Amino acid sequence: MVTKESDIDTPSLSQRQRYFQLLILIIASGSIYPVVYMRQNFEGSMLETYGITLEQLGECHSLLGLMFFLTYLPSGWLADRFRPKWLLGASMAGTGALALWLSTAPSFEYIRLIFIGWGITSGLTLWGALIKSTSLLAPHDQQGRFFGMLESGRGLVEALLATIGLAVFAYFLESLGSGTDIALIAVVRFYGIAALALAPLVIWALHNPGEQSPKATDSPGQGSILADFATIMANPRIWLAGLTILIGYQMFWVSYSLAGLLESVFELSAVTVGTITVVRLWMRPVGGLLAGFIGDYFHVVRFLGVLMLAGGAAVIALPLLPAATGVLLLGPMVMLIGVLSYGIRGIYWATLDDCDVSAGTRGLAVGVISLLAYTPDIYVPVVQSWCMETWPGQTGYQVYYGIFGASGVVGFIAAYRLSALARLSRADA
Repeated sequence: MVTKESDIDTPSLSQRQRYFQLLILIIASGSIYPVVYMRQNFEGSMLETYGITLEQLGECHSLLGLMFFLTYLPSGWLADRFRPKWLLGASMAGTGALALWLSTAPSFEYIRLIFIGWGITSGLTLWGALIKSTSLLAPHDQQGRFFGMLESGRGLVEALLATIGLAVFAYFLESLGSGTDIALIAVVRFYGIAALALAPLVIWALHNPGEQSPKATDSPGQGSILADFATIMANPRIWLAGLTILIGYQMFWVSYSLAGLLESVFELSAVTVGTITVVRLWMRPVGGLLAGFIGDYFHVVRFLGVLMLAGGAAVIALPLLPAATGVLLLGPMVMLIGVLSYGIRGIYWATLDDCDVSAGTRGLAVGVISLLAYTPDIYVPVVQSWCMETWPGQTGYQVYYGIFGASGVVGFIAAYRLSALARLSRADA
């Protein structure tokens, strides 16, 4: 059995040191995404400021998604060969520099290049290093809580920066009487400066989880990339982990359409829908933390399977409610889906620890799993459009939610199979 670097390093790091390192990972990752996804708060202002159409903004985000897909595998390869502090520091500095470029209000051709650049800084140099570092930092019996805290912490950092960004926007717009373009430029500059300013902190404070390991074969860059890739691809647990995360991610994707369901089918007002969906966002830290700590108390991967069954059932049930259902029932149902979906998302990368992958190739494993697990970005929107066009109204939502809610059964089976294989491996060892 391959020795895991997290098992080697755990005795040499105190719990306080591990939590501090996790905090640095949270700050690094949480400071990058607010500017990359500022569309969710400033879509209309972005169109006005940069003089672009909604279709052009959509094209930019499509390019961003394409870059993520293309960089998953090389991101893992980089994580096995470079210290995480340099990769994460470069991600933050690069993201901040591109944000400052965007603050000059360039033409659309350059805006596209900026989004492609963000695909590199928030994908290529970030993703593999972030997941691998968290996996190696957490002891085997605390994988759930570390990944749960990573997800929760990222959400809090993003929410904090987004809140400050909104305050900056309101200050320029209302207190100073500036135009929308000036106010948005100020927000973009704030995001860029924040990422650049925090980069040195991450480089200084973040340690390589493997640098204390005496095992030479787990050092970065020691093996053949083709041999490592072949070994990972032949590992059935990699495929089970990838399938488990894929199921969890596509169930999370469904939650993006909750606002449309509440407004079009249950005929809630826009203000009520907005209130419900904003409160649901605060279920991210709640769901991640609860799933992480409860999962570690039992067994995190098996608990993940149970969450998928519960989440699938809740997703199926919501559009089956009568159209006359009021907010007193719809609100708690949406909060429940939020807790379950964020809980699933918070701990599904804890499956990596059960995959029996050496520390020196764990980044590559992250890349391979991500390549499979995040394909819902490609096909879920297509399935949603097909359902809504084929069965307009509530029936379309019932079919759409039903398809991906029922897939929770597949996720449950995959999680339990992965857990069983891991137990057998540990018993043999």
